[in-house]
This record gives sequence, structure tokens and C-alpha cells, in this order.
Amino acid sequence: MEQTEVTRSIKQQTFDVAIIGGGLVGCAMARRFTLEGARVLLLERGSDILSGASKGNSAILHTGFDAPPESIELQCVQNGYQEYMAIRESMNLPVLKTGAHVVAWTENDLAQFPKILAKAHQNGITNAVEIGQSELLSREPGLAKHAKGAIWVPDEFLIDPWSAPLAYLQQAVDNGANLLLNCEVKDGEFDGQTWQLNTSKGQLKATSVVNCAGLRGDWLEKNLLGDSDFEIRPRKGQFVVFDKAAHHLIDSIILPVPNEITKGIVLTRTIFGNLLVGPTAEEQTDRDHAALDTKTLETLRQAAIEHIPALANIPVTATYAGLRPGSDEKEYRIHEHWDKHYITVGGIRSTGLTAALGIAQYIYQKYRTYFSHQPIAEPSTPHMPILAEHLKRDWQTPGYEEMVCHCELVTKREIEATFNTSVPPGDFGGLRRRTRACMGRCQGFYCSSRVAELAGDKLRIPLTVEEHNHD
Repeated sequence: MEQTEVTRSIKQQTFDVAIIGGGLVGCAMARRFTLEGARVLLLERGSDILSGASKGNSAILHTGFDAPPESIELQCVQNGYQEYMAIRESMNLPVLKTGAHVVAWTENDLAQFPKILAKAHQNGITNAVEIGQSELLSREPGLAKHAKGAIWVPDEFLIDPWSAPLAYLQQAVDNGANLLLNCEVKDGEFDGQTWQLNTSKGQLKATSVVNCAGLRGDWLEKNLLGDSDFEIRPRKGQFVVFDKAAHHLIDSIILPVPNEITKGIVLTRTIFGNLLVGPTAEEQTDRDHAALDTKTLETLRQAAIEHIPALANIPVTATYAGLRPGSDEKEYRIHEHWDKHYITVGGIRSTGLTAALGIAQYIYQKYRTYFSHQPIAEPSTPHMPILAEHLKRDWQTPGYEEMVCHCELVTKREIEATFNTSVPPGDFGGLRRRTRACMGRCQGFYCSSRVAELAGDKLRIPLTVEEHNHD
């Protein structure tokens, strides 16, 4: 159906809930409300989902061992973890069971271990244990010898950071949810029963609103309610990605001892076979652009080499930066205004990938106090393509016809298939996240023209040299 026809039919409806923001949390929210039987409309200002803060994360499935005890964050992280593990096989979502070491590099780091371990055990992660230097280096011989010891957290895993939320939204859309892209919510009015939302695609109606707008969450709340209970303070995180030749240098996620400002810089394999270093934690006011800084990236690279000396001989494949929707307080900023059929889910920072499913559970439990629906009895479930390096990929099955991206081993069949789903890519970034095309050693130097040819006019924003350079 043409986009204009979809919009016309949507304008004639009053949805049970309008979810604003197509990031990690918005996608999970759309899935939960749809499965519970609500008529859902998801509005995203970008040309594709996951195009804001959600596109830059470290892809760790967190246990919550270091979350604030008895907090909403801890509850959502642990519930989200459990739900991901429960649904991942049915959705064909991967997990790489690495475990994590919180490594002490100084005596001061070691002095923090009793507090970290006590918090982990208080949070129910009772299998977290302290290990000494010799055991750590026997497990991770690639680490620098000045590592002094670690806390071992066996159930911290790696997942695909983009296929998971895409699967959540695909399940929502496959079961009746509506998605509008390039749709910015400007303001709105509540008449006591229904919200009239003024958007870049016209006026849309919903009984309730869930604000998952991430970096613009406080602005949206102010525009809808007249004031905001919190302030978003964007925090930039820069990352360095080493070549796949580095993946064997560590087996687990190497976490730092955190401080009051940040959880610190992580060294980890990715599920795609690279080695990732980052993020930094840099406050800024710009909510749209996360500029890369050569000096900072070199500092990151040198820090990685200091901790894993063999990285000195391995090239950097890629660098990227993302913005996290930090706020004026550290905790999740969940604000309920049920007298106006409205709730904000803001300030979701580094634990958002894990917590998204749990946040959606939490919000729906609040919602069902006021509204009720009939859950879908037998919802359909999408079967996602595997992009993980340690599992069987599409190129290993005959009939793929053509290897388009040789760096990431992406086939023509994979690229064409992504346009035949209920949530196809809307721009080049979305196509890359769904297939890994142009994300390898050459960063699209050899394959981008062929990818553009295969994409044709299917992208809302055509694949151009300018977009490729700025993605």
C-alpha cells in the first residue's frame, strides 16, 4: 500500500496508544502493547527506526549486577534479560555467551571490589565472584600483565543490537500495529478522552500517549503537557572498532571499575566478529550530531593497546559515535500523568538494549490499571536473519546468487530479502544495520555502488555518496 494511502487510513482512526519514538524502547513498547491487544501507532521522526540514540550502543545483554538496588532500572533490566532469553529462539535472535570480567588495573580499583560484589549479590547476581590475577590471566592471556584481578560475572552476554529491536517492531507490525516514519510530533491537545497530535503528516488521534522520544523526550513532554519534569543532557560516546583479526585476543567482555559519572570504557568482542573499544562519556548540548574527534579516538586506541598489547599490530576497521539520552538525574525518568492518559519513558542510557522489553512490561502494567484489552491469542512471530559471526550465515547456504559485500560476506539474497519484510529499511543506515553491507574493512569502498543498484528506489532516502560519507 502506498505511504499516502496508509497515512489517509491512519488519520481516520483513533488508536488506543500512540508511541512516539522508534528507538529500542519504542520498538519494544509497540510489541508489548500490540500483543496485549491494543491498537498501536508508532511515530518516528527519522526515515528509519533506530536512527537516533539507539544506533550507537555496545550490544551487551546486562544482568543488572551494577544497577542501583531496588530501582526501576534493575527491575526492567532483569525482566528484559529474562524475556529476551525466553523469546530469542522463536525469533532466531543470537546470543554469544561470553561472560564479563570487571578488571582492576590499579590498587584503587581493587579496593572497590567488596562494594561492587556486595551490590551484585544484593541484586540477585549471586554467581558473581572475585578472582585473582593469576586466574584472570590464565582465562584472558591477551590482557596486559598489570591487570590485578577481576570480578567474574558469568551471565553478561553479547547480542545483535539492531536485529533485536527490529524483531520486536516486526512482530508488532505483523500483528496489526501501524508505523509512520518521517513523522515528527510537534505538539498536541488532550480533550479529556483523546489526544489530538499535530505532526508533520497531519493530525493524528490516540486515547493514550507513551513518550519514548529519547534525546527529545523532555522537549516533547513540554510541548504536550506545557512543562517537563526532567532535562535531557546528551552524552556522546565514541567507539573504535578493531579488525576481525583481533577477535581472538579476548574471550569475555572486559569491563572497567565504574565511577560516579560513567561505567567507563569497555573492551569487548562484538557478535559480528570485531573487537570494540568504548564508549567515551562527553557531555554536549547538540542533540543531533555526534562528531568524531581524532585525538579522542587515538586516546581510545592507545587505552585499548595498554590493556591488550597485541592490538598494536591490528588495524582499526571503523570508528563511530552515538548520543545517549542522559538527564539531570542518573535514574530512569518515568513520569506518569494518567489523568491525561500520558506517560514519559526518558533518561534511558546504557542499559536500554537489555531493559527495553522490561520497560515495556513495566509501562503496560501501569497502563492496564486504567485500560484493558484482549491479548492476541496466537500472535505471529518473525524469524530474523542471522548476522552473528559465530552462527551459520546466509552465504553458507546454496543459492545466494551473488556475494555483494565481501568484507562482511553479505549476499544479494540477504539484501533483497530485507525489502520484503513488514519493516523494510528506509535509508542507507537502516540497510546497513539490517544486513551488515558496507560495514566491513573497506567501509563500502568496493560494494556501495552495487548495494545502491540493488536498493534502487526502495529507500525513502536514496543511497547517495553524500549520505554514505555522513552515515
